[in-house]
Amino acid sequence: MAASKREQLIETALSLFNRVGYHATGIDRILAESGVAKMTLYNHFKSKDELIVAALESRFAEIRQRLDFARDHAEPRAAVLGAFDGLQRWLQQDDFCGCLFASAAAEFSDRSHPVHQQAAAQKRYFAAYFEDALQRLGVAKPEVLARQLQFLFEGAVDMAHLQGPDQQAAEAKAAALVLLAAAGVAS
Repeated sequence: MAASKREQLIETALSLFNRVGYHATGIDRILAESGVAKMTLYNHFKSKDELIVAALESRFAEIRQRLDFARDHAEPRAAVLGAFDGLQRWLQQDDFCGCLFASAAAEFSDRSHPVHQQAAAQKRYFAAYFEDALQRLGVAKPEVLARQLQFLFEGAVDMAHLQGPDQQAAEAKAAALVLLAAAGVAS
C-alpha cells in the first residue's frame, strides 16, 4: 500500500501506463482507480506529463537500487548474467506488458520531451551498469560489449512482449555467455 497520496497516484499511474499506455490513460481514470481527489493530484503534479515523469523516476529508482546492489555485492560476471536472470523473473510476472521506458520513448518520440529524456536516462544507466562490470572484468572495448549485451536484453524484452513471455531471457543469457567468452571472460 502506498505510504502517501503522491505514491498512491504514482503506483496507480504506473499500473495503468503499463497495461493501457500513456496517452490512452486519462487523468480521470487515474483518479478513479487511485481514489485520490483531483485537487490532490494537482497539488503534487502540474500536469499529466509531470506525473508520467515522476512515475518513470519511481520505477527507475527501483531498478537502479537492484542494479546498484548487484554491482556492489556480486562479482562482475555474475552481475552481468544476473541481469538476465532478473529479466526472466520479470517476464514471468502476471503484469508483464513490456518495457515502460521503451513504451514511453515510443509514445513521446520527441527526444527533447521530459518523458522521452527520463526513458532514455534509464537506458543509459543500464548500459553503464553493463559497462562498469565489463571494465572490472578487464574486457577490451567494454562500451561496445555493454551495448551488445543491452541489445540482447532489450530484444528479449521486446520479443517477450510481442510473442508472449517464454524463454527469451534464458536465450539472451546464452547469447551473452557466448559474447563474454569471445571477450575472454572465463566461466
